[in-house]
Amino acid sequence: MEMSGSSSGLLLLLLLGFLIVSSIYATSDSIYNDFVQCLSNHSSPSLQASSIVYAQTNSSFTTVLQSYIRNPRFITSSTPKPLIIVTPTDESQVSAAVICSRDIGIQVRIRSGGHDYDGLSYISDVPFFILDMFNLRSIDVNINDETAWVQAGATLGELYYRIWEKSSVHGFPAGICPTVGVGGHLSGGGYGNMLRKYGLSVDHIVDAKIVNVNGTILDRNSMGEDLFWAIRGGGGASFGVILSYKVKLVGVPEIVTVFQVEKTLAENATDILYQWQHITDKIDDDLFMRLLVQPITVKSDKGTTKAKKGQKTVRITFIGMFLGDSTRLMSVMNKDFPELGLKKEDCKEMNWIESVLYWANFDNGTSVDVLLNRTSASATFLKRKSDYVQKPISKTDLEGLWEKLIELGKPGMVFNSYGGRMNEIPASETPFPHRAGNIFKIQYSVNWHEEGAEADKEYLNLIRELYSYMTPFVSNSPRGAYLNYRDIDIGINHNGKDSYQEGKVYGDKYFLNNFDRLVKVKTAVDPQDFFRYEQSVPPLP
Repeated sequence: MEMSGSSSGLLLLLLLGFLIVSSIYATSDSIYNDFVQCLSNHSSPSLQASSIVYAQTNSSFTTVLQSYIRNPRFITSSTPKPLIIVTPTDESQVSAAVICSRDIGIQVRIRSGGHDYDGLSYISDVPFFILDMFNLRSIDVNINDETAWVQAGATLGELYYRIWEKSSVHGFPAGICPTVGVGGHLSGGGYGNMLRKYGLSVDHIVDAKIVNVNGTILDRNSMGEDLFWAIRGGGGASFGVILSYKVKLVGVPEIVTVFQVEKTLAENATDILYQWQHITDKIDDDLFMRLLVQPITVKSDKGTTKAKKGQKTVRITFIGMFLGDSTRLMSVMNKDFPELGLKKEDCKEMNWIESVLYWANFDNGTSVDVLLNRTSASATFLKRKSDYVQKPISKTDLEGLWEKLIELGKPGMVFNSYGGRMNEIPASETPFPHRAGNIFKIQYSVNWHEEGAEADKEYLNLIRELYSYMTPFVSNSPRGAYLNYRDIDIGINHNGKDSYQEGKVYGDKYFLNNFDRLVKVKTAVDPQDFFRYEQSVPPLP
């Protein structure tokens, strides 16, 4: 029986598709075999290299890949997948993996915790490997000299837990999300709710270990002060593979106090926020305030002077962290910020590790053991952006912002207090430059549950419109951004002949005047730009 033209065309298409898929797998298998052989040649004889390398044909490949993808936007059939995933169990294997990736000529993506907001630690538009650091997560806390060695694959929750095991009066100034990986968080700056008292995570790094482009393991002494400077806020993945950091712990009181107070526009939120801008960078250094600014629809009447049910408004949630008891906190607030109307019953006293759970949104009474859980509960698609505010926003302009938030409906904002210790550390001390002169940092946030390209486009456009609206009210020339709030909207590098010029577009925003020093370090340690990605620091041409 003779085939019709359409049937034969369909068969041809299916055959072509099969050949393409077969070719991809054949290429992947070939690279896998080459890599495993190379890894065996550069590792100890006891290593069975195939046990730490996953090809796309391996039944565990998808599980390993998706285990540390924190943004479901990048778990789709169209998302670029690595040719192989390497999961080293000791530092020498990281060294061997770098040598083999370089020799085979395939780009490497380095993943510690997978919280890169735009997925750059595990996706690429060119053929690539993932060097997945999750097995390297040892933590050695030494209370006698108040330090800890922390491997890159450890999470912040694990670090906090191990400190708490040894001492109730020590902590570390880092982020509030316990599943964030240490390697990325610390190399990009690292801030949390003690930054006004102690500055950033990078301000407390005293040593580090890194694998360079030659596969050599270096510590602070052997890498030199320029590279040591660069990996404390410049993003480690531009310079090598961070193995571990040695950090100096900080003191925390036996009792800390937290509070949360909500205000809607009908409850004088505009006036309260306007005043907050004038005091938040000057108030007692022991106090940090984070504000959640969200458009909402009122669900119930609150009385004749309050918002009515069904009305769209803006709610501002003031969340506070105070390194001291509630009596002293009330004294500070009554003196410097009475407008909020904080009451003693709004305050909760607890120890520092309990405050870690509070800020991570765990229920009261949750066991501290939850900090050892490496899986993230979030399954929402997301996009984040950042800004810095250096002059108070007027009441009129705040009212315009509320209208914009209500109009857009979905994106929210998070305001984070600056000042205190941040004002005292020079902008050039570390690559992270956003120090004195900033009143607060903004994180723009939008989450969604709908799958598909259309939903992605819709929500990305909403947050971009809000970001554009804020242009007159934030830093400029350049408009500052925070590296750890990864945002490819502000520029990407195609890693070609214009690499430096393209890198300067986003580099100036992330690093301000520190960008050119980072470029010089990059040129010295990785002149061929092996460690590169869409927003890496480029070498000089």
